[in-house]
Amino acid sequence: MKQGAPVLSSHFLEAFNSPIRMTSPADKPEQNLPLWVADQLKQWIYTGELQPGERLNEAALALRMGTSRGPVREAIRILTGQGLVTAVVNRGVFVRQFSLREMLETYELRALMFGFGAEHASEHLTEADKQQFEELLQGMDQACEQEDGSRYYDLNLHFHELIMRLSGNRRAQSAYDDYVKELHLFRRKYFNAPGNMRRSNIEHRQIFDAIVKGANSKARSAAEKHVLEGRQRLMRSMEV
Repeated sequence: MKQGAPVLSSHFLEAFNSPIRMTSPADKPEQNLPLWVADQLKQWIYTGELQPGERLNEAALALRMGTSRGPVREAIRILTGQGLVTAVVNRGVFVRQFSLREMLETYELRALMFGFGAEHASEHLTEADKQQFEELLQGMDQACEQEDGSRYYDLNLHFHELIMRLSGNRRAQSAYDDYVKELHLFRRKYFNAPGNMRRSNIEHRQIFDAIVKGANSKARSAAEKHVLEGRQRLMRSMEV
């Protein structure tokens, strides 16, 4: 196995099939409370319970979740790093607002970067990577059948992350990750459409097949098209 390659766990997909869902802060030790709070805040942002531009009040959130303000403060730092909230000096922290134009422009840049990653992925591909790709593709097929948009979205992120890691270019990985974070607010909300998920995974398979065959130009073209097609699916979902 190459240096620094991700180690494939035999329970990789089992973790997604049997997720641990916390119903209250008491379900986790104190040191994990920030992650629990961050997860709750993310769900409220994705469902629209916390609206773009809305200010996050630490005291009110702590009271609502039954925690001290410390875990809430740490959770907000996590979400800031993920691009979901924005800190404004002397004003507070707000759910990020993202314009339609920003979204469209970010998709164009993301397509170019993902195309680059797919073009170079075959240069570092191992048998373990192929196995992980297959498990991810199968897991997303299962999520489609179960109409589980949340699970599909998470596996989809791992699929894209694996391709970018295999590009061997850390700057490209970092830039792509930034684009993905910026688009979370738009994308996650619309991954629940079964037709969108199925079409998306067909495109994933086409990218993977091209990478395995070492068809670098084809992999790049398929990857760029996949991202731009995803943008079109998102736009159609927003119009409904």
